[in-house]
Amino acid sequence: MKTSQYVITGMTCATCANTIDHVLTHNEGVIEASINLATERAIVTYDDALTDDDIIKIIRGAGYDASLLTGETKTITMRIEGMTCATCAGNVDHAVKTLEGVNNVHVNLANDKMTVTFDAAILKLSQLKKAVQDAGYDALLEEEVDLTVDPDLSRMNKARQKMRISALIAGTMMLLMVIHMFVMTIPLYTYLTAIMAIPVIFVMGAHVHQGSLRSLRSGRPNMDVLVSLGSVPPYLIGLLGLFFPITTFIEMATAIMTFHLIGKYLEVRAKGKASQAIKKLIELGAKTAKIIVDGQEIEVLTNELSVGDVMVIRPGEKIPTDAIIIEGESLIDESLATGESMPVQRGVGDKIIGATVNKQGLLKAKVEKTGNDTFLAQVIQLVEACQGSKVPIQAFADRITGYFVPAIMVLTLLTFISFNVFSNFHLGILNAADGILPWVNPDQPVLTLAFITATAVLVIACPCALGLGTPTALMVGSGLGAEQGILIRNGEAVQTLKDIKLIAFDKTGTLTHGKPMVTDLYAIDGDEDSLLALAAALEAASEHPIAHAILEKAKDKNIKVASISRFEAVTGKGVKGYLGKDAILVGNRKLMQDHQIDIEALEKRLTELEHEAKTVMLVAQNGTLKGMIAVADELKPNARAAIMAIEHLGIKTAMITGDNQRTAEAIAKKAGISHVVSDVLPEGKVEQIIELQKRFGLVAMVGDGINDAPALKQANVGMALGTGTDIAIEAADVTLVRGDLETILSAIKLSKAIFKKIKENYFWAWFYNAIAIPFAMMGLLHPMIGAAAMSLSSLNVIYNSLRLKRVDLRVSPEVTYET
Repeated sequence: MKTSQYVITGMTCATCANTIDHVLTHNEGVIEASINLATERAIVTYDDALTDDDIIKIIRGAGYDASLLTGETKTITMRIEGMTCATCAGNVDHAVKTLEGVNNVHVNLANDKMTVTFDAAILKLSQLKKAVQDAGYDALLEEEVDLTVDPDLSRMNKARQKMRISALIAGTMMLLMVIHMFVMTIPLYTYLTAIMAIPVIFVMGAHVHQGSLRSLRSGRPNMDVLVSLGSVPPYLIGLLGLFFPITTFIEMATAIMTFHLIGKYLEVRAKGKASQAIKKLIELGAKTAKIIVDGQEIEVLTNELSVGDVMVIRPGEKIPTDAIIIEGESLIDESLATGESMPVQRGVGDKIIGATVNKQGLLKAKVEKTGNDTFLAQVIQLVEACQGSKVPIQAFADRITGYFVPAIMVLTLLTFISFNVFSNFHLGILNAADGILPWVNPDQPVLTLAFITATAVLVIACPCALGLGTPTALMVGSGLGAEQGILIRNGEAVQTLKDIKLIAFDKTGTLTHGKPMVTDLYAIDGDEDSLLALAAALEAASEHPIAHAILEKAKDKNIKVASISRFEAVTGKGVKGYLGKDAILVGNRKLMQDHQIDIEALEKRLTELEHEAKTVMLVAQNGTLKGMIAVADELKPNARAAIMAIEHLGIKTAMITGDNQRTAEAIAKKAGISHVVSDVLPEGKVEQIIELQKRFGLVAMVGDGINDAPALKQANVGMALGTGTDIAIEAADVTLVRGDLETILSAIKLSKAIFKKIKENYFWAWFYNAIAIPFAMMGLLHPMIGAAAMSLSSLNVIYNSLRLKRVDLRVSPEVTYET
């Protein structure tokens, strides 16, 4: 299997997305397809029998354009020499547009320039130049090449321009209509309005009619068809008013197209706001880096960095790419990655994340990752994958939108026939509304009323709102999550996470710190520092993890570690040696018994500590017991509070560990976990998840290690701590960048908020159509009002999704329980 992403151009509504989904999924070899109307992307999974070219051909066969998205998208401007007319511009456009990797082409005859957006990994500048030359023209690169054009901004500017021109012409036409009807007769009024309507309907709205033809050729009519039918036929029928004394519909046709263009502009602008989060992420990266080459400091572009380069990062500068500190220490602002506003201390040996900010000291760091392997690039990929994925609830809406436009066309025809056949019934409704609704005029001829009513049905219907309901909510929600250190890989996880019945935790590194730490010190004579100094002196010669924990504690307390002699490690018991002339022992009961040292004074406390799942090291000097040091892989500080809050939400918790039953139960009791699965080998975690799913239903798994990856995949929702290994993050549906267990609560909160918005969007989309279409069929809605209402229904869905930005994902104190 292979999964690829494609840029799709030509989609205008949910039916378009559904059409592409339909032709792909019904093609042999295509396993899964996800079409995102909001981002104009397609993610397709297919088998070895197909290639990327095959997928592009399938999409183009449906009437849309597609190109493979594999690398950096660039936008450049070139000067074209030799163009003399619009046909020349069309020839250049066609020559470039047919190249593999080109996303968008615009040839401007007025200034002899061509703007091309293309995939730099597929297409080279030399190939672009050659294509123009082969068409009979010359192409020269501009001295100033703009590589940072925002496609959303470009699209919005074009939509704004069309809207302004249409609104100006339509507004002038409406003013002339009022003067003509109520003030004075304007000579050749119908000729004048017919000419004024042409640029609005056929120039500004040309893309609408082109989209209509494409969709009709594919056999799956879309939203553009409804707008075309609502504007072109009324205009053409209105032209009969030039020769016969009939009602003209030219003003209505112009207003319908204008309202559509206004709505599309507002929709593009709102979509831009919905995708702001990912734009911010892309813009966060540093543009340049200072590296040391042959002892000299030079400045290079970040995309020129290589693994192993040594970077110099001064206070206030962004860290250019993921690296490890080799010299210096500083406070690093990692808020872009974790959402945590407080800077964190980083020193030699610590890893730092590209695009975070060095707040304090001078650092030297060795480059570890570049390009698409960096943390920021992976975050962007995760967010884009989520935004391009589907939520299960969306499947029903997708099926409906496939039949929506044909159904509206049938209803329109039936409404027209019904108005003419059962005219008395319809006129009765209009007479009842006359005087209440100012646009209702039952005195017009029946044929005219039937035509106006049928047109209103055409333009009031809106499948766009159905198609935008899920993608816009995912765009805003996934962006909000990324800002707070919660990365959601797919839409299915959003729907599933809110219904989780049990969360299973891996113990080591997830609930605990993942390394032994000194938890208790007890000196018989009360001098804990002297006790720690004795133990640290002996353990300094050992490589055991417990030895490292004792040495770390001594370092934290600034205790000087003395040198020892005649060191010996006693397997399974401890260590012994001499500090000067003093014989020192550090070990368990067995070691003490071997040297006839009485431990009765500490027996009770020793047993208590062991019941708390702690490893206890007894310390003796010259045959006398001096005290004991307890070591354990301690729970993270907020682990219990997070577990209590999860349980309070009605979600059960479980711990999966390789520890024995007694140790596991002691840790679970301390953490507040309700179910314990102990003595589990790494390869047995998947089986335990399956058992938990049979017993509880939907199960989420939280882990951080390599051996957690299969279990994360088996769980209904896999959640990886960002502090864990790359493989665990890759296997997870949700990544918690901060590594903080309380962010699990934030992730659940985000999941519920996103899904709530999706349901709200679908409700309003269905509610609008359920009310508006019957209202229009009864003749109670003028087509111009219907066109405006259609645009507003899409905007309502988008702006409702944008309200997700107000959701506070912080865990409030009242839902964090410490007992």
